[in-house]
Amino acid sequence: MVRVRFAPSPTGYLHVGGLRTALYNYLFAKRHGGVCILRIEDTDRTRLVEGAAEALLTTLRWAGIEFDESPEKGGDCGPYVQSERFDLYRQYAAELVERGAAYYAFDTAEELDAMRKRMQDAGVAWRYDRTTMRNQYTLGEAETKRLLAEDAPKTVRMKVPLSGEIRFDDLVRGPIEVPARDVDDQILLKSDNFPTYHLANIVDDHFMNITHVIRGEEWLPSTPKHALLYDALGWERPQFAHLPLLLNPDKTKLSKRQGDVAVEDYREKGYFHEALVNFVALLGWNPSSDREIFSMQELIDTFDLPKVNKAGAVFDVQKLDWMNSEYLRAKPLDELARDIMPAMQASGVTTTPDYLASVIGLVRERIHKLNEVPAFTTYMFHAPTEYEAEFKEKHWLPEHAAPVRSLAERLATTEWHHTPLQEVTKAFAKESGIKVGVFMNVLRLMITGRSVGAGMFETMELLGKEECLKRVETALKAFGG
Repeated sequence: MVRVRFAPSPTGYLHVGGLRTALYNYLFAKRHGGVCILRIEDTDRTRLVEGAAEALLTTLRWAGIEFDESPEKGGDCGPYVQSERFDLYRQYAAELVERGAAYYAFDTAEELDAMRKRMQDAGVAWRYDRTTMRNQYTLGEAETKRLLAEDAPKTVRMKVPLSGEIRFDDLVRGPIEVPARDVDDQILLKSDNFPTYHLANIVDDHFMNITHVIRGEEWLPSTPKHALLYDALGWERPQFAHLPLLLNPDKTKLSKRQGDVAVEDYREKGYFHEALVNFVALLGWNPSSDREIFSMQELIDTFDLPKVNKAGAVFDVQKLDWMNSEYLRAKPLDELARDIMPAMQASGVTTTPDYLASVIGLVRERIHKLNEVPAFTTYMFHAPTEYEAEFKEKHWLPEHAAPVRSLAERLATTEWHHTPLQEVTKAFAKESGIKVGVFMNVLRLMITGRSVGAGMFETMELLGKEECLKRVETALKAFGG
C-alpha cells in the first residue's frame, strides 16, 4: 500500500511551498488508495514557535487536506511527533556506529571553526575532515573508550565512503548519481543527544512504512546521505520525488521579500481555499492543456507524479486572482452572502441576506476576492457624502444640471428595471443632443460618488427608484444645480 507523509517543522507559518508538498502527498495517496500521514518534526528545539504546530493543522484543514494518521488522529505507527521518539533515534545512531557506518567525534566548536577557516583560506568547500579532526579514527580505540566512559561531549557522524558513486532514482528527475567525495560526514546525533533531521527522518520513514518520499527540491542534496543510511541499516529505500522550486516572477526563489509566502496571508486576504489549492496544484503540474479549474476530486483522479515538471514554477499572483474570481463567480450567492455578512456588519452595514446576495451578484464580475465586497459596495448601503473629486472635475459641468433634472423626471415615470432605464436614457440623450456617456458618468457620480462600480442601470434597479432619485436631487444641490 502507498504510504506518504508530510513532515513540517513547527517553526512558524505554513509556506505556500509547504502547502504544495502536503497537497501532492495527499493527492498521490488518495489517487492510489493509500495513506497520508502528518508528522511533526520538532527536533530543532532552538527554532520552535509556540502554537505553530496547532496553526499548521488548522491551515491544512482549511485547505481541505485531511490526514489518515497524525498527532490528533493517532495510528499504528505513532507517536507522530519526533520529540516523543528520541529513544528510537539514539538506538539507531548507536547501531550505525556498531555497523561501522557512523563514528563518534569529539571536536569542540572552536576546533570546527578553525577547520572551516583553514578550508576557506585554501579555497576548499566545507567538508568534515575525518583524517585530521578529533574522532574515534584519529584518537584510537583506547582514547575513544576513555572519552565515552567520561561522557565527554560528542556527536555521531555518518561515515561516507571516500570514493565511488551514490545512486538513486527520482520519480520526477530520473536516475541521479553523486560522487561520494562530495558528500559530507553529516552529524546524525548532536552533542545534546538530539537527532538531526537526517537521522530522525529516515528512522521515522522506515518505521512508519513510508513508500514514497515526496518533498521539495531543497532536500535533493540530502538524499545521497539518506540513501547511504538506508543501505547501512539494511532497510529498503522508499521511492523519492523532489518537487521543483517555486519562483518569483523574476525567476528568483520565492521569498517574503517580494510578496506573501504564507498560506495564512492568502487566507486573510480573502482567497477561497479551493482556489488557492487549485492554483498551487498547478505549480509544476497540469493534468490538462485545455482547462485550469479543477475540484479536489478531479485533482485526485488525475494526479500523476512522474508528470511533475523539473523546472521551477512561477508563483503568479495575477493568475491566482483570476482563478479566485472564477470561483467567486461560480459559488452560490446565498453562500457568499452568509460568508461575508460578519465583515459587512463589522464595517457598519445593516442589511438582509437576500439584499446582500443581490449586491454580490451585481459586483462579483468586477472583484477578485469576496472580502473586497465591503469596501467596493459601500454606495449600495449608504448614499454618498463625498464625490470622487477627479471624476467630478472631468465629467461634471454646471450646464449638465438642467438636462440631468429633466432626465430624472423622465426616469421617475419609467418602469424601474435596468433595460427600460437604459433605453429611456439613450432616447433622452439623442433628443437633447448630448452623448449618452455624459449622462452615464454623471448618474454614476451622483448615485455612487465613484468612478468605478457595477453596471449603472443594474445598480439603479437594485437601489430602487426612490433612493436613486433622492441621490440625484441631493447631488444637484451639492453641485449647485
